[in-house]
Amino acid sequence: MILFFGNPSSFIFAVQTSVSLSEDDLKKLSWLFGDQAQINQESIETTFVGPRAAMITPWSTNAVEITQNMSISGIERIEKFQAAPKDSKEYDPMISEKFAKLSQDLFTINIQPEKINSILDIESYNQKEGLALNPEEVEYLFNVSKKIGRPLTDSEVFGFSQVNSEHCRHKIF
Repeated sequence: MILFFGNPSSFIFAVQTSVSLSEDDLKKLSWLFGDQAQINQESIETTFVGPRAAMITPWSTNAVEITQNMSISGIERIEKFQAAPKDSKEYDPMISEKFAKLSQDLFTINIQPEKINSILDIESYNQKEGLALNPEEVEYLFNVSKKIGRPLTDSEVFGFSQVNSEHCRHKIF
């Protein structure tokens, strides 16, 4: 269940719980959110910007830990949503989403995983995806593929390109 605290014209705290909370716990949450009252509605029909369902924010993780330290049990996630004009584009779509309303399925994720793609030609995949693997790295991945007796997957090649990147390994120094 998701409980809402705040003011729909400014911001809302959405609290996902696995259990019904006591009146005392609800008072603690209200205090934690700066004395924001609970909104006793199943949904709020206002445009908001907030984190995508699939991206639990670091802020949420900290907020949940705070509730645990306050002896409030059953809190799974807490996120903050900012009221926004319907035509607003003032947010980062990589980490945030615009919601026409906040409802009980706010944190539901309905994404089907993509199929596993085997990479038969690592050099072509490198060029197509802009991975910036050098010839030695492509050769290394080709040899790994031979050694394990199967083509590498797109996730494996992409992952290697990231962990072996200049940013991570500082290999250009």
